[in-house]
Amino acid sequence: MERHSPILQLIALLFLLHHLLSHNLASTTIDLKPDKSSLLAFKSRITDDSFDTTLGKNWTTKTSVCNWIGVTCGSHHRRVIALEISYMSLEGTIPPHIGNLSFLVYLNITGNHFHGDLPKELVHLSQLRVVDFSNNGFAGDLPKELAHLHRLRVVDFSSNNFAGELPRTWFGNMTDLEELHLNLNGFSGMITLSLGYRYFYGLIALTCMT
Repeated sequence: MERHSPILQLIALLFLLHHLLSHNLASTTIDLKPDKSSLLAFKSRITDDSFDTTLGKNWTTKTSVCNWIGVTCGSHHRRVIALEISYMSLEGTIPPHIGNLSFLVYLNITGNHFHGDLPKELVHLSQLRVVDFSNNGFAGDLPKELAHLHRLRVVDFSSNNFAGELPRTWFGNMTDLEELHLNLNGFSGMITLSLGYRYFYGLIALTCMT
């Protein structure tokens, strides 16, 4: 049986290590394309960006999404986990693409001029803990599908133009909910017994009155 020289064996070993390292790095490459495309779609729906130094010039394909204003990425997986763009005088609608931010935990767009209906695709944000859409101009019914966001702890839709009955399925499924703010809208109907029970026993902070 032919034996290779130590030098050839070392070269073969180094080649094998290089191949394994390259394969592992390739397999763990972070794909930020879904997050970037989702936020660019969000930006495209903004019709009035009063501050030229904010989203208009900062959210571009030339920089990493993790360096964009209002965007926070996770320290481990480097996916977008928070979007904080409150009080930026932004006007526009929310595109369905926002549902592709699958690692999003915190979403705050309060104090702007967003309007229209909420997209049902929000239901895909299964990691979401806090959502604050207050002080905008949203209208229509609250999507019943949001009841599937079991991890929600804080929901603030106050000071908008929402109407219709409160989705009863919300309150039975959102078992982690700690704060619910729906005041200054046009809701009708009765508060469910499950929600009233949780409020009475101090399990939830609730503001629903106009």
